[in-house]
Amino acid sequence: MSYKLTILGCSSAIPTVDKNPTAQLLNANERFFLIDCAEGTQVQLRKYKIKFQKISRIFISHLHGDHYFGLIGLISSMHLLGREKELHIYAHPELKKIIDIQLDIASTELCYPLFFHPITPDVDEVLFEDKKIKISTFPLNHGIDCNGFLFEEKLSPRKLLSDKVQEYNIPIDKLKEIKQGSDFITTDGIKIDNTEITKDNRTPDSYAFCSDTKYHEEIVDKIKNVTLLYHEATFMQDRSVRANETNHSTTIDAANIANLSSVKNLLIGHFSQRYQDKGLLLNEVRSIFDKSIVASEGLTIDFSDL
Repeated sequence: MSYKLTILGCSSAIPTVDKNPTAQLLNANERFFLIDCAEGTQVQLRKYKIKFQKISRIFISHLHGDHYFGLIGLISSMHLLGREKELHIYAHPELKKIIDIQLDIASTELCYPLFFHPITPDVDEVLFEDKKIKISTFPLNHGIDCNGFLFEEKLSPRKLLSDKVQEYNIPIDKLKEIKQGSDFITTDGIKIDNTEITKDNRTPDSYAFCSDTKYHEEIVDKIKNVTLLYHEATFMQDRSVRANETNHSTTIDAANIANLSSVKNLLIGHFSQRYQDKGLLLNEVRSIFDKSIVASEGLTIDFSDL
C-alpha cells in the first residue's frame, strides 16, 4: 500500500513544447485522484504511462484556464474509449455550466455516469470521505474563487499482531475494538493487554495542495503537519511586488508557510516561464525550509521515501 504523487505539469499560464501547466495525479493506495487538469493533461498521462480510465475523482482548484482547459478533452476521450465506471468532478459551480455547454453543442451524451460536486467558495468542507481517506477543501487567496485540497489517509490506531491473534484465538468480531485500543478477555477470564497483541501503526500519509494563491497565513492551521505540502511559487523573492500584484506567491512565501505549518516536506511549482534554471528556485526556498523539492514534469514522489 502506498501514496505516490506524479507531476504532470508544473508551469504557470502558457504551455510550451517542453512545459505544461498545472496537473497532478495522486495514487492513494491504488485510488487515482487527478488534481487540476491543464491543457495537454491527457497527453501527459499517456506519456508517463498512467491509465486515465483509472481516475475516479477530479479536483479543480479554480477556473483560470491553465488549471482546467484540459478537462473537456479528458472527459471526451474517456467517452470515446468506452468508459463505463462513474467519474466525479469537484469544482466551483460555474464549471458545470461550461462542461454542459461543451457537451450539448457537440451533441455528446456520455456513455458513463458523470457526477459534478460543487465547491462552496470561502468555506472549509469535506468533499469525500470513506474508511480509507478523507478529502477536504479550503479557500485560498487568488483574486477569484480558488481552493486548496487536503488528502488525509485513514489508518486504524493500532496494528494487529497476527501470531498473537492466532495464539489467543481471538474472534473476528473482537478485532475492531482491539485495533481501537481495547484489551482482550479470554474465555477463561484472563485479560490480555492490548500492547501484547497489537503494535503502533505507521503515521498516516497526508497531502495538501495549495495552487494559485498569494501569501495567506489563514491556511496554516488547515495544513498542519502534513507529510507533503504543495505550494505555488510563481516567482523568486526579488519579484515579490509582482507576486502580490498578480495574487501569487514567491519561493520565500511558500517556505514561510511550510515553516508555520510544521509540514514535513515542501513541494513548489507553478513557475513563471522566466525561470530556466530551477536550481535557483531550489536554493532560495531551501534557505528557509530545508526539506524542499522543486516540481518537474514526470517527477514521482513516493511518500514512503519522505
